[in-house]
Amino acid sequence: MSITLLGAGEIRQIAESLDLRPTKSLGQNFVIDSNTCQKIVRLAGITSSDHVVEIGPGLGSLTLALLQASDKVTAIEIDKRLADQLEITAKSHGASLKDLVIINADAMEVDEIAGRPDKLVANLPYNISVPVLLTFLEKFESITSGIVMVQSEVAERLAAKPGSKIYGVPSAKAAWWADLQLADSVSRSIFWPVPKVDSSLVKFTRHKPLGDETLRKLTFELVDRAFGQRRKMLRSIYADLAGGSAQAEQLLIASGIEPTIRGEALTIDDFLAIARQLDRR
Repeated sequence: MSITLLGAGEIRQIAESLDLRPTKSLGQNFVIDSNTCQKIVRLAGITSSDHVVEIGPGLGSLTLALLQASDKVTAIEIDKRLADQLEITAKSHGASLKDLVIINADAMEVDEIAGRPDKLVANLPYNISVPVLLTFLEKFESITSGIVMVQSEVAERLAAKPGSKIYGVPSAKAAWWADLQLADSVSRSIFWPVPKVDSSLVKFTRHKPLGDETLRKLTFELVDRAFGQRRKMLRSIYADLAGGSAQAEQLLIASGIEPTIRGEALTIDDFLAIARQLDRR
């Protein structure tokens, strides 16, 4: 039996049967367009051998499309009603339940996933999209690539490059683990309820580790400081860390960084170079 996808009418029927009122606090905007779900799976490059983690499956639209392509999907859903319903929906649409693992939990609190997932696909709630993505990149090193659907403004910030006005903490920190790029825009009309903001798809590919955990934490502290005072020059921002403005200037020069530039001009490798110099002191 082949796996069939959900249509907009059936999605609303399921929601009605659950007496479900999508909540803003959980960022519940459900995808009701099957073509969009298939496009996401295609852009993510999902194959049958992939173990895919889906965060926030909701009513199962994207889950079914993932199960069409992959033999192993782990879905993490915070809402118990939706987690319970997902198994029913998957079975009724021809999916084998041996291919689907459902975890009823807050994604931010999940520390282990059996079977070493290697792909991440998610329609992330707008209010927690960046923390969730960064947390999964940090916790699950087996995840090599994926695609996330987020608010367009967030997508642009995640994929922003140094020198851009929107380059900041999200883009710099995400770049520690992966290369990110905008993959596509998404119409508001494919969601129910229709959100007040536009959405986009961000694709990521993990690269080799840049450093150990000590260096990561120090690098992230440098990132936070730089963008917390983004109009200041780096020698001023890092003066307290280095023991004074003159020492900060020496630190930056030793790191190959011009002391008078601002943080928005630095790549994650530049921040790492400064962290390495600090770590040697």
